[in-house]
Amino acid sequence: MDRASRSDDRKKDTREKIQLGGLIVKAGLRYEKRALVLGMLIDAAGRARASDAERERLAAIGARAFGDERE
Repeated sequence: MDRASRSDDRKKDTREKIQLGGLIVKAGLRYEKRALVLGMLIDAAGRARASDAERERLAAIGARAFGDERE
């Protein structure tokens, strides 16, 4: 890999992390302990993998939250 490619990869990674952090803020979890947030995410990920209905329910909640943002 050349230097420019590595730099682009780092920028892309940084942007993704910032966007993911923004989701934590949007969910109202900015001031929660990191262990709690991680636990919530792990739990939700497990439930979403186990059930298509749960996955759809969680996606609908997120879509509504993004919809509020666009209005």
